[in-house]
Amino acid sequence: MTASRLVLIAAIAAGVPAFSPAMAQTRSVPAPSPAAAENHQESVIVTVDHAKVVRLPEKAQTVIVGNPAIADVAIQRNGVMVVTGKSFGVTNLIALDASGTLLAESSVRVRAATDSVLTVQRGLERESYSCTPVCQPAAQLGDVKRFFDEVGGQNRARNAAATDEKR
Repeated sequence: MTASRLVLIAAIAAGVPAFSPAMAQTRSVPAPSPAAAENHQESVIVTVDHAKVVRLPEKAQTVIVGNPAIADVAIQRNGVMVVTGKSFGVTNLIALDASGTLLAESSVRVRAATDSVLTVQRGLERESYSCTPVCQPAAQLGDVKRFFDEVGGQNRARNAAATDEKR
């Protein structure tokens, strides 16, 4: 993956179906003809902090992420791409062949996790808890800064301690 995460280049094996609905939650659209490629659009739906496996179009060489703050991709072998939700919102993915011809474009919709999340609203201040089954602080985008920073700091300290112990 490049440092900018805006353009990823991968050598993709031939014969892989484009954005396979069997591998991702997508809205099925017929494969585009070269003349209609710019109108080809599908939606990939992913939850924040989750990943989804998506098949790339045959002969794809370049993948462009419209806004890597919303979603990120990692190219795997055999025409597989992993899309990870980074923040709420909508962005797009564009797949190009070696000559720069558009093969496919897909919308990526990143949504919030809804199961087992309890939201506590105190006036304008919001805190989130993951209740699986016992409720524990779980900072979410949109939580009040004080709570978000405190929970995030505890998570960073815990992860650093776990990393130090393994060395």
